Amino acid sequence: MEKVRLSDTLIMDRIIHGHWRLMDWKMTREELLHFTEEVMDLGITTVDTADIYGGFSCEEAFGDALKLKKGLREKLTIVTKCGIVFPCENRPQYETHHYDNSRKHIIQSAERSLKNFGTDYLDLLLIHRPSPFMDPAEVSEAFRQLYDSGKVRNFGVSNYESTKFEMLSSYTEYPLVTNQVEISPLHLDVFQDGTMDHLMTRGLYPMAWSPMAGGELFTGDSQRVKNVRSTLLSIGEKYGETRLDTLAFAFLTSHPGKILPIVGSGKIDRIKNAMDALKIQFTQEEWLSVYKASIGKNLP
Repeated sequence: MEKVRLSDTLIMDRIIHGHWRLMDWKMTREELLHFTEEVMDLGITTVDTADIYGGFSCEEAFGDALKLKKGLREKLTIVTKCGIVFPCENRPQYETHHYDNSRKHIIQSAERSLKNFGTDYLDLLLIHRPSPFMDPAEVSEAFRQLYDSGKVRNFGVSNYESTKFEMLSSYTEYPLVTNQVEISPLHLDVFQDGTMDHLMTRGLYPMAWSPMAGGELFTGDSQRVKNVRSTLLSIGEKYGETRLDTLAFAFLTSHPGKILPIVGSGKIDRIKNAMDALKIQFTQEEWLSVYKASIGKNLP
């Protein structure tokens, strides 16, 4: 598996395993342990999750599996997020869905994640979404306390516009090492709103969530989706590749910005399909043909 360095203390896989739908996989902790080891045997050791996934239950479920095998956690790079709250069975104290980027909440969330995973450090903590009410000085202080205590080794953000990224970055002494954003052949905003330009200027690699556009790439019946699908499959003929998901992942991994796609599947074959994308390098013309199919017009 190809690796990329995000900081002096953080190396991540080009393809990342995501736990957004972990509870939907309906695995026992023994089954989840076995599946995790299967994924690791393929070469993927970077795991992406968040405190809110599964109604605030995915972290603990994964941690229960990790606790079955001593030393497994140290072989993994764990990425998690905090900053979103909503009322649910596991968080009855909340009355509304809202963002909490306060120092107290960030620290409490990180410490709860440590307990869930049964570990004493997080490799990377992301602020899940920027709050319009965020005080960057508070976020910076939370980072300082978590870093100085050894509880979090690296920090980043998710779903941040470039201006918000720069604003937070100007307040913290710890570099933001990535911005996890939505990227897929059907979601190209990062190439149009300055997000990718900003990250490449800084020499940072984006993590990409929902690289299959939430399944729309497979099931969508609009003419736009059909055009993107047919364009990808047409390109695949050149490489002897018929798997749509592999080609969609290749669209992302072929970009010079070194996008790190997250494959959020509980099926080992889907993980393998994502990894096989690294064997394909779209040409500039091929990549732009997918781009044009998605935006629905020719380039100027």
